[in-house]
Amino acid sequence: MKVGILGSGDVAQALGRGFARHGWDVMIGSRTPKTEKLEAWRSSAGSQARTGGYAEASEFGDVVIVATQGAATEAALGLAGPANFRGKLVLDVTNPLDFSKGMPPGLFVGVTDSLGERVQRTLPGAHVVKCFNTVSSAQMVDPRFSEGTPPMLICGDDAEAKKRTEAILRELGWPGVVDVGGIDGARWLEALVPLWVRVGGVLGTWGHAFRAVK
Repeated sequence: MKVGILGSGDVAQALGRGFARHGWDVMIGSRTPKTEKLEAWRSSAGSQARTGGYAEASEFGDVVIVATQGAATEAALGLAGPANFRGKLVLDVTNPLDFSKGMPPGLFVGVTDSLGERVQRTLPGAHVVKCFNTVSSAQMVDPRFSEGTPPMLICGDDAEAKKRTEAILRELGWPGVVDVGGIDGARWLEALVPLWVRVGGVLGTWGHAFRAVK
């Protein structure tokens, strides 16, 4: 399987290394794919890793991951070419974090809309699933939690896409998922992240995750 990843930051690079480690062919797509930083990533990720532009990565992947900085997401999708996503599973990892007032961050969109919904509207031919956005980049693949790994929180409009997402997550070391519904559920998964930041500040850790207990 091939995965195209839009974005070149810590999240994109961590996911790229993790997917490559699990045998996937990986391409990271960026505005500037030949930077020293990405060349170092490509070398560290192994022979199955490569870099390219946004459109190259979106065309390359059987699955496409959107891991761009929140405010840049819609512009990046435009550069990637919405037609390249048609019929594909798209995992949306983005968060609309607003740091304009410092830490902890707020959200620049929320409650009545979300980045997940904006990604789906921009890519009407794709099957978008919100995924990975509620944990740190270090825990996205082969997670290790001292109190046990919780299921991943996901949402999306297509049931088959969510089943496929769960299968991928299990391959990457997760025990399963909690499906919170349609893509409008991204409003609440994204809103969880500022709370995740606050809790991390209090506990002095960025390796934590939320789980439901009963």
